[in-house]
Amino acid sequence: MSTLAGYTYDADLDRSPVSTDELALLLDTLAWSDADAAALARAGELLAPQVESVLDVWYGFVGSHPHLVVSFSGEDGRPDGDYLSAVRVRFGQWIRDLCARPWDQRWLDYQNEIARRHVVTMGQTDGVASDQTHIPLRYLIAFVWPITATVRSFLSSGAVDDTELDAMHAAWFKAVTLTVALWAQPYRPDRW
Repeated sequence: MSTLAGYTYDADLDRSPVSTDELALLLDTLAWSDADAAALARAGELLAPQVESVLDVWYGFVGSHPHLVVSFSGEDGRPDGDYLSAVRVRFGQWIRDLCARPWDQRWLDYQNEIARRHVVTMGQTDGVASDQTHIPLRYLIAFVWPITATVRSFLSSGAVDDTELDAMHAAWFKAVTLTVALWAQPYRPDRW
């Protein structure tokens, strides 16, 4: 997977300022369970072969909202196609990682890298010069819902029954919420 442009999961990364103990507290706050972990793994099995279709939906949503797509603009203020493409590939890998990787120190370190790309080093990974310095935190948080709601139909295509579908969807929602909580850290580290 390290051949993806800008995908540095297995590289030496800065250690996340979020400790594994803090991660455990977040998981406790989310009422995360072993059943959720199993449901998320199952969701990952169903989503992995559909990643491009999922991304089509998400990118269609972002692209149809000027206040969201502006985060992918270049120096000319217009959406940069190369930037959108590079982020798309990593976004797809995020789906796979969220569902299949262990949530350990390396995973935390990579979530910190992603978080920094939203607010500290935006555009640098892909060499994009822009006047956009960060993705507004309000949109990062609000995007939890579209990312959660739209996945349900993709999960339903392989769910055994409604009970499994509900479990996978709930686990996905919790996992996305966890991710955004971690990604919020560099916006205001002293208050996180």
